[in-house]
Amino acid sequence: MKSFALTGLILLWPEASAAACRLALLLALDVSSSVDSSEDRLQRGGVVAALTAPEVEAAFFAVDQHVALAVYEWSGRYQQDLLLDWTLIDGRAALLEAAGAVAASVRGHSDFPTAMGYALGHGARLFESAPACDQKTLDIAGDGQNNEGFGPQDAYAAFPFEGVTVNGLVINAADFEGELGLIAFYRAEVLHGRGAFLEIANGFADYERAMRRKLERELTPMVIGGVNHKVVQ
Repeated sequence: MKSFALTGLILLWPEASAAACRLALLLALDVSSSVDSSEDRLQRGGVVAALTAPEVEAAFFAVDQHVALAVYEWSGRYQQDLLLDWTLIDGRAALLEAAGAVAASVRGHSDFPTAMGYALGHGARLFESAPACDQKTLDIAGDGQNNEGFGPQDAYAAFPFEGVTVNGLVINAADFEGELGLIAFYRAEVLHGRGAFLEIANGFADYERAMRRKLERELTPMVIGGVNHKVVQ
């Protein structure tokens, strides 16, 4: 009897000890032709610096449940490249390794337009291979409106976005797009799902700050009645 009970405990141990995944977080970086090489370096470096910022690291590990992270870049209809496949961020070493993969990545394309609907559809497909997590969030960053193929709203209708929150990071680098252009487009067409929000970078030099602020907001849990919940407002 004692032997049976011990065996049962051993069999249950892996499941009992495994920490649940609270969030599958997918970052999408704009590498369309409007982003020049110096701006791409600021964007890529901004992601790395934001991921390793003390406040973001603290948010990753604020509770026992882990976060799964993946990163891809996008531009034209068929130009989407994975920079970091789904990685369970279960400790500081995993976080630094993920940031290192982004730092070592090389831009795949530089001369294609902004096909945001295709980029979002690609993200939806990537979630199909993500670990089982309580919540799913896709962050799409860009410095221009969709100008090739179908738009974001058509992507949300055509691809499996049920249960996925899409947040935006506008790189407001072009004066002509401003509040009545790019920002309004993101608010009306890109944000999707419960608690979706927009972060604005004032040019690529401000990308790191905006990404750090956005990640901290997405990753920081709040406690309601003793139960941990991700901040969604």
